[in-house]
Amino acid sequence: MSHNANHQSDDSTAVTSPETIADGVDEDMVEANRRLFTGWPLWVVTALAIAYSLFHLISLNIYPLETWTYRIIHIAGALVLGYGLYAGTAFAESERETSPGWLKGASLALLLPAAYALVQVFFMYQTLGGGAMRIDPGVETFHFGLPLMAASAGGIVLSWFYRQTRGRLSPPDLALAVCALASAGYLILVYGTNIRMTTGTSFAPPGITWAAIAGSLLILELTRRVAGLALVVIAAVFLGYVFIGPYLPGFLSYPGLSLQRFFSQVYTDIGILGPTTAVSSTYIILFIIFAAFLQASKVGDYFVNFAFAAAGRARGGPAKVSIFASGLMGMINGTSAGNVVSTGSLTIPLMKKVGYPARSAGAIEAAASTGGQIMPPIMGAGAFIMAEITGIPYTEIAIAAIIPAALYFLSVYCMVDFEAARKGMRGMRKEEIPQFRRLIKQVYLFAPIVILIVALFMGYSVIRAGTLATASAAVVSWISPNKMGITAILRALQLAGTMAIQIIAVCACAGIIVGVISLTGVGARFSSLLLGLAGFSQLLALLFAMCISILLGMGMPTTAAYAVAASVVAPGLVDLGIDPLIAHFFVFYFAVVSAITPPVALASYAAAGISGDNAMGTSMASFKIGLAAFIVPFMFFYSPAMLMEGSLLQVLRVGVTATLGIVLLSGMVQAWFFGPVKVWQRLAMLVGAVCMIYGGLYTDVIGLALGAGLFIMQRRHRDDGNAVTAG
Repeated sequence: MSHNANHQSDDSTAVTSPETIADGVDEDMVEANRRLFTGWPLWVVTALAIAYSLFHLISLNIYPLETWTYRIIHIAGALVLGYGLYAGTAFAESERETSPGWLKGASLALLLPAAYALVQVFFMYQTLGGGAMRIDPGVETFHFGLPLMAASAGGIVLSWFYRQTRGRLSPPDLALAVCALASAGYLILVYGTNIRMTTGTSFAPPGITWAAIAGSLLILELTRRVAGLALVVIAAVFLGYVFIGPYLPGFLSYPGLSLQRFFSQVYTDIGILGPTTAVSSTYIILFIIFAAFLQASKVGDYFVNFAFAAAGRARGGPAKVSIFASGLMGMINGTSAGNVVSTGSLTIPLMKKVGYPARSAGAIEAAASTGGQIMPPIMGAGAFIMAEITGIPYTEIAIAAIIPAALYFLSVYCMVDFEAARKGMRGMRKEEIPQFRRLIKQVYLFAPIVILIVALFMGYSVIRAGTLATASAAVVSWISPNKMGITAILRALQLAGTMAIQIIAVCACAGIIVGVISLTGVGARFSSLLLGLAGFSQLLALLFAMCISILLGMGMPTTAAYAVAASVVAPGLVDLGIDPLIAHFFVFYFAVVSAITPPVALASYAAAGISGDNAMGTSMASFKIGLAAFIVPFMFFYSPAMLMEGSLLQVLRVGVTATLGIVLLSGMVQAWFFGPVKVWQRLAMLVGAVCMIYGGLYTDVIGLALGAGLFIMQRRHRDDGNAVTAG
């Protein structure tokens, strides 16, 4: 009777299976401090965002600008949009709670020096255009520099206290947007002449210093608004080091730099306009536009629905869906915490529904989303920064990332599967998930990503491949239910302009830190410290490099975390004799996993906010689930074949043994292999895992022997249990 009932239930529910389960994964997230305009201000901001995205597409593909000019406009556009959209303090709930009249008056007064500085840039342009070799220093200081500094510093401070309703722009932020234009305008003006050659010398005009100080302040404040205080505090510490470094003892001491010498160089390609902005202004902005087109055509929803249809019915199904969907989405959007919010809002409640505790559900989503940052071919834009810094071809980096990423996601999958088996969890029922045969008909929605990968490996430049993939996303949408017309394309461009603000601010802020490291030489002194440690033990030096990379990455988005760690730590590892690719992958992995490393684990905190669990408890659980990411970088060092450095046979051997080692490690953590394991068996699994992860021939044999012995014991124990039950 029960069999018939179940059979009838399946027949009836087959008809009622949902078309989709994910809806709104692609929706633009609105941060708590983002303004929501209506009427003409909305039209103005929308037009600016669309123009900003189009500027990049045109400059990258059709009409290239001079490099420094292009990067200055890239940053200035993000500052103007950022100050227009993001408030410096909490919004007022009503007009009665808005700032008092005297504060409004003081804020409006700031517009005068800001506008005056901007007008002076126009006059200076006329002066230089008339044949003058340089501007009078008095004019630069008293008519440009001081008004610019007064408006910038005053605007930042007043914006912390100026409360406005959510739909209105505050005068301090308008003043800051004008200051961004004045600073950028001056720098474009002087860098377009021979004056550019004087940066870093006593001949540099004072205007460069004033524009750079104001520009740096504006970048730091916008970073605080869009990415929190962590990166700003680290940047402030590094800036403080420039001026207190000469008074510090030991290896931290350096000869010192004057205010003029430092700031006349920091807003050049040594610092703010250097590698981080080089990447954000080319590859990152292009892939943000690509991601925006995918969002506008609802491809993100399709990815998640496809994952549910493919893996939803397996034991602990939603957790496995989370691994698949978050890996795909995280690879594209380049921020672990942002990815947790977009996909986790769907997967975390469903994981709880099938039996995962809130802590485990949040931890799995955080670990999976963080893994997206190491997933080739895009790697959350990290691959492009690595290519820019090291000079190693992008395709070589993407290929090298395949085995480590596969090991990480295998580890998370095994952790999830073993926990589901240990707790006897079910998958989702047939009627709870979309039908696979329906979704497979829309598999063409994967075409833009396939086109991107194929174009890259056919030898197209990253810019050409990204542009082609973006165009294909629009074309593919025309045969899907979510067709992109002119309105949808403009919406995608507007979304891209908005999405880009955070990452551009973060990259520019990281550029300040990179500039300090370059100009003070602190990176070289850190390298000598690592070399000293390596004199005792290379493993000790690697552990120290790991800790510094995680520490520098805490609370920071992936791109900034890696850029800073690559400047401080990677040169020291290369000096140890480690191959540059291995050294940079080592640093990159630990910069990425800082998102799930207590005590400051942004991805885990975001997941805890959705799951309702304790933030620190979730970060500890996500650290455990993502444990492989803390071990895989050491595997690069001991087995370079892990990064495709070696013969095919070496790569295969290391890949297979490391895979088995990762499975044993996951089983040890979850106390489950093919059944429950005892304490001594867990110790044996740990030894076997370490032996196979180490990668030596003899250690591989020991690890395989231990793994095979445990497998046979578990099977025999299970067979004996089945025989007793049958008897």
